Order: sequence, then structure tokens, then C-alpha cells
Amino acid sequence: MITKLEEILNQTLKQLNYNYNVKIVKSNIEGTDFQCDDCFKLAKEYHEAPLIIAEKIVNKLKENPNYQTYFKNITAAKPGFININVSDKLINISLKELMNKNKFGIKEKHNKIVLDYGGPNIAKPLHVGHLRTAIIGEAINNILKFQGNKTISDVHLGDIGAQMGQVIYGIINDFPNQNYEDITFDLNYLNVTYPKISALCKENEEVKQKCAQITKKLQEGDKNYRILWQKICKLSVNDIKKIYDYLDVHFDYWYGESDSYKYFDEMLKYLEDNHYVKIDDGAKVIDVKEEDDKIEIPPCIIQKSDGAYLYATSDLGTIWQRKKDFNPDEIIYVVDARQSMHFTQIFRAAKKTNIYNGKLSHYGYGTVNGKDNKPFKTRTGGALKLEDLIKETKEEFINLRKENQNMDNEDLDILVNSILKFADLQNDYTRNYIFDIKKFSEVNGKTGPYILYTYLRINKLLTNNKANLSDNIYNDIDRTLRLKLLEVTNILEEAAEERKPHIIANYLYELSVIDNNFYQNNHIAALDETIKNDYNIILTYNNFILKTLLNLLGIHIPKSM
Repeated sequence: MITKLEEILNQTLKQLNYNYNVKIVKSNIEGTDFQCDDCFKLAKEYHEAPLIIAEKIVNKLKENPNYQTYFKNITAAKPGFININVSDKLINISLKELMNKNKFGIKEKHNKIVLDYGGPNIAKPLHVGHLRTAIIGEAINNILKFQGNKTISDVHLGDIGAQMGQVIYGIINDFPNQNYEDITFDLNYLNVTYPKISALCKENEEVKQKCAQITKKLQEGDKNYRILWQKICKLSVNDIKKIYDYLDVHFDYWYGESDSYKYFDEMLKYLEDNHYVKIDDGAKVIDVKEEDDKIEIPPCIIQKSDGAYLYATSDLGTIWQRKKDFNPDEIIYVVDARQSMHFTQIFRAAKKTNIYNGKLSHYGYGTVNGKDNKPFKTRTGGALKLEDLIKETKEEFINLRKENQNMDNEDLDILVNSILKFADLQNDYTRNYIFDIKKFSEVNGKTGPYILYTYLRINKLLTNNKANLSDNIYNDIDRTLRLKLLEVTNILEEAAEERKPHIIANYLYELSVIDNNFYQNNHIAALDETIKNDYNIILTYNNFILKTLLNLLGIHIPKSM
């Protein structure tokens, strides 16, 4: 519809000898559908007052024989705006066209994109921060795939970093004089051992050095340490998969940092042969600073003076591997915003050394905070396990009202997922947000349950369509709903281009508010058959939009609630 309006406005501009293509945007003025603000730009170019240009355009448009097909009303407003109310006829023509389009008529793209999200560390329980990377990354993946791109998702496990040396140190001390093949332990043991040894390393420099030596030997392929490492990985990955499965977050590849190690020799040889690496105090580094840097960007350290590798080495090695295996157009990282400096160094190192010349994007997210606006913690002040957050959310929802206690487990899990995901995804991921379990569990307000309740409520009204949509619009609420449905194409394209799921989440909420207003003010059962049929067609399409967009956010619909 906006395209049609822009075409007729730009034809009018040419008739008035203005060589310019204007844009139309949604209006924030009550009672006005759209507006055009470009008369101010035309005023600078053609040295006329913006209001005079606006009036000339409006008067010329009213001479157009198709004026009433497009416009209900169009006016020039001070100091130079063009305010537009579209005709009911154009709304219905556009809506019928939209209903017949695949994927809501979005412009498809066909890039190959690797997405790196999840990133949990082996031997450490998932905490509340892991919720953001998982559900934001999955939503971006879904949106880009819907746009037509070929996406490749990788969890990228932290499976061979410093924490592995600390856990192995703990195992060796807890199971002395045992063959490594015979040592057995469970997940609870890992959950206790890592924080215990991590705290010990902060107090005892000797223990810290021993753990670092174990990590280095593990990275170099020590057979005994690898026996323990494999046992740790198996236990930890099974637990991580269980939680991700519950959240309906899935990955094409379960690679870890360790998978990049087999590429280190050829990558380092390439870097050294091409003189990209220099020695700085015994360490191998890549200089990544640029002349216009406003802050200090340290060099990217590829290998420490003692020969040990770092996160930077494995991340650069992973880019090497992804280029070799997938040759993607873009690699996306959904990782905590506090790692922005690290990714600046890695991206520059990859570009400066010609390891990868495609697009590299870091979408850094903020923190999940409690009501005190500080990072979400347990009552004792520790990092909240993701598993515990899920349990707390489920308990809160069950206790919220009596009927929730009788819900079957499948529907209950769908509702818990909707609470966790919509609470997060309604926010621009670059910002911190406050997670209030009680607030986000309500069926009223800007919550996942509210959107799902709206869908189910409307679904009860739907019957089989008996005829095509007529050319009538019956009241202002009906008109508002149809205009909102027509926004879906732009919403999806904007979310895909910006890679921001909150654009979709906010649209879902706004549409649901209109839906509930429509439901309360139109007693459909009492209407005549023509009106009832039109409303049935509109609401069927409305729910198709709700369901499709909810699925893009990773939210499914329960049987009942």
C-alpha cells in the first residue's frame, strides 16, 4: 500500500517539475494514517517554502482521476507536512493482495550466514546470562532464514579454556592414585568442583600456575588429560542440550573452541609467511590499531610467550575453519556486549590478514537484571542458574491463578517458554532489562501469555469462510485492525535488516491490543452473514500472522490456557 501511495505522489512531483522521490511513513498523529515529511528537503533544493510545496502537491493530487481510489483525505499542514488518510478501497485492495503473497511479500535475500550463539563453557552450569544469547540468536536465525538466507548455526562451546585446567586439577586431587580411565564423577561433582578450584586460584598463586600448566598440556594434546576432558565434555554437553531442548533452541553444529586447534599450524604458518605476526615480549601478536582510533586498541595476541593459546587464537582459528568449510557471506556473533573490544580485535585481525573478507557482525546484548536493576542473582547473591530460573518461572505461573494448576505439562512448558522469551525479546537486545517473573507471567500487559491468550481467544471465533472478502469496512476499530495487518511486510523486512527481534515482538503486542479491542467491541455472533464472513476472513489472517511471527521468536501456541 505504501508503495502505491509513493508511486502516485512521485508521479505528481514529476508533473510539478520536482525531480525527487519522496517517502511515506506511518503517522503518529491521531486520526492520520500516514505522512510525508520530504517537503523540507525539496524546499532546500528548490528554494520554496515547505508549506507552499506541500499545498501544490496536495492540490495537484486532488486533480488526479484516481484520487478517491487512493485517498480518503489528504491535507497540507504547517510547517510543511503532507497528512494522508487512505481510502477504504485501497486498504481492502492491498489486504487482498497481501493475503495472496508468499511470506507476506517480503523481499527475499539469499546469503550464506554463519551464526555463533550460545557459547556455554563446559563444566560450568548455564546461568541466566546464557538465556539471552540463546533466544536472541535463535530468533535472529529464524528471521534470517525466513528472509530466504541459508543459515548455519554453531553453539561454539567453551570447551578447552582455563576452566578445564581448574576442573581437571580438582579431579586429580580428589581421585589420587587412580587410573584416569577408571575415574567416575557426575554433574553435581562438576558444579561444585569448578567454583571451588576457581576460588582457590584467586587465593593461591601456586595452584593457579598448576591449573594453567594443565590447560596448556591439554591444549597440546596430553593423552591423560584428554581422557578426563572427554568425560567432562560428555556430561556437561548432555546437560546443556537438555536445557536448550527445553527452550526449543537448536544448533546445526556443536563445535567447540577445541575444533579450531587442528587449523592452528596452517593458520600460524600463513600468518608468519605473510609477515602479519610480530614478536612482542616473546608473544606472537597482530597489530590491529588504526589511525582514526579514538581509544587504545591493543594488539591481538595469537600465542603467549610460553607457547599457550588464547581465546583470540581459537576465535581466529574458528573464522579460518568457517571460511574453509562454509565460505559464508557473513559471520554473526551474538555475545555479551562486554566482549566488544575482543571482537573488535578479532574482526580487525581477520580483515588485516585477509583470513576472511566477508562481513563480520557482533550483536552485543545487555544484562538481565533483577528489580534492583543489578544483574539477576540468587537470594544469596550468586549467579542464578538458568535451570533454577526456569523452575522459579514455572512455579510463579502455576501459583498465579487456580486454573494454571490444572494445565497439562506440555502447555505449561509452552507458557513458561513464552514468559522467558517474550520478556527478553520485547527489548532492544543492546539494552539491559529488568526481569520481573510475576509481571511477565500475567495474561494482561506486554507479556508472552497475553499474546498467546489473544490468539486462542480469536481462534474460538473462527469458522470456515463462505465467500471472499467484500469491499466494506464497518467501523473505526475494523479499519485500525486492517491497517495494522498491512504493516507486517515492513515489520519483517525491518527486523531482518536490523537483526532485531524486538521489532517483531512489539508489533505482536500492538496487534494483540487492537485484536482485544476489536473482540470486545464487535459482537460477531449477532452480526449478519456478510459482516460475519468478512470478520472471519480478517481474523483468520490475523491469527496466521500472529502464529507465524511467534514462531520466528521461538514461541509456540498451547492447546488451551
